[in-house]
Amino acid sequence: VILGVDPGIRTGCKIALVDKSGQFITHTVLQIHGEDTQAKAKALFEEVVKKIKIEAIAVGNGTGGREAETFIRTILKEIGQEVPVIMVSESGASVYSASDVAREEFPELDITVRGAISIARRLQDPLAELVKIEPKSIGVGQYQHDVNASKLKKSLHEVVESCVNTVGVELNTASSSLLQYVSGIGPATAKNIVEFRSKNGLFRERDDL
Repeated sequence: VILGVDPGIRTGCKIALVDKSGQFITHTVLQIHGEDTQAKAKALFEEVVKKIKIEAIAVGNGTGGREAETFIRTILKEIGQEVPVIMVSESGASVYSASDVAREEFPELDITVRGAISIARRLQDPLAELVKIEPKSIGVGQYQHDVNASKLKKSLHEVVESCVNTVGVELNTASSSLLQYVSGIGPATAKNIVEFRSKNGLFRERDDL
């Protein structure tokens, strides 16, 4: 169970909680600057930690990331909780937040909240989250626009496909975008697997699949 933090200085940090299968649970905003921020943050974390056993906190490495990480570590120390706080690469997260995939997954949520969910999931299962982003948006180099666009897309797709099928997927956290890259699984089957997991809980053995 991961708490994802999308750092923000002026508007506060967007916080999203995801369960073991990457399903979104809830979200809120954490202010780390201004009056009474320490007291409010302390109350917020005490309440969350009482209700749910958080296994790790993922903080995006964007603007304000280091400040957010330091602030959260201080609060956890004050309330006597030992939860790992890990910096996670935000590369391409904003592209995902505004994408059709994100809108389909969370139509009712704000772009910034989608970003916090993505950050949490990136710590949980990086491959499942990164395949949702067009490879060219992750930052494969400034000269990508000088090559043939369709060839680039095809070769990047092949690299992702080869990577997924070499590494394998974690069935209980894999997104439908990731499952589609597995040989023999199409978009409809991938969607059915994720829906089945949401309704029936985690897969325990291959026979369940």
